[in-house]
Amino acid sequence: MIRIVLLVVWLVLSAWLVIWTGEGLFGVNQRESILPFSGEDTLGGPIFIGVAWGLLLTLGGTMSGFGRRRKVRGESQIGVGRLVEISRTGLTVNDVPQYDLFIRVTPGVGEDFVGQLRMLVDHSEIGALQVGQPIPVRYSLSDQDTVELADITDPAVRDAMLQWRIERGLIDPRLVRARTSGTQVPASVLEVRPTGRRLEGQSELALKVLMAPEGAATWEADTTVFAFPEAISRFQVGAPIWAFYRREDPHTVAVTVEKEAGR
Repeated sequence: MIRIVLLVVWLVLSAWLVIWTGEGLFGVNQRESILPFSGEDTLGGPIFIGVAWGLLLTLGGTMSGFGRRRKVRGESQIGVGRLVEISRTGLTVNDVPQYDLFIRVTPGVGEDFVGQLRMLVDHSEIGALQVGQPIPVRYSLSDQDTVELADITDPAVRDAMLQWRIERGLIDPRLVRARTSGTQVPASVLEVRPTGRRLEGQSELALKVLMAPEGAATWEADTTVFAFPEAISRFQVGAPIWAFYRREDPHTVAVTVEKEAGR
């Protein structure tokens, strides 16, 4: 109900501003204006209405037509969704366009559903959003229309993303123990070769890496990793990465490009 009232007010203010601008362009005498608060001796009315219009536009609901940006209601759960559609809303804030992201979520219990995420995305970042891409989200089983981005720095969210990769074969089963319970150390890429395999929109790379734990001797190890096309450059020869290994099996190595807190 509140959103409807705000929408009506915003539309009325929009109409006022359009008429006022049109009168100015066509040289209409402001004394004869059909608008209230538009006297020729002051700009207070137009300025006030313009500010109110802008505030409603930017704060009233992140809106293209007052949008549907809502918080997940009730107790939320963490999941990994797949991006199925991206569309512009038509709104731009400080030259940053707004997009609707539609994400298919597979909950732990129940059927898949598609939730909406409305957000501003910089021009330099939109290329990283690809249909099929996994996205960590928070959702509520009682309100499946809307999802929120989950904080990837949250250990529970990282665990959910890791489990998603394991379940879909994006981590070689032989490397799972190293990845889930191994020690994380700095490493660098010595060799890289595409294997030709693709899963979930990601390409498999065969790597030779130089393991370099702080204060200990280095050694070389062979491993594989699946990466999205835009992330492949981060595994080029000489690139610094992070690797996981278990002390009893130092040559079974899983790699990532990010340092994990507490490792």
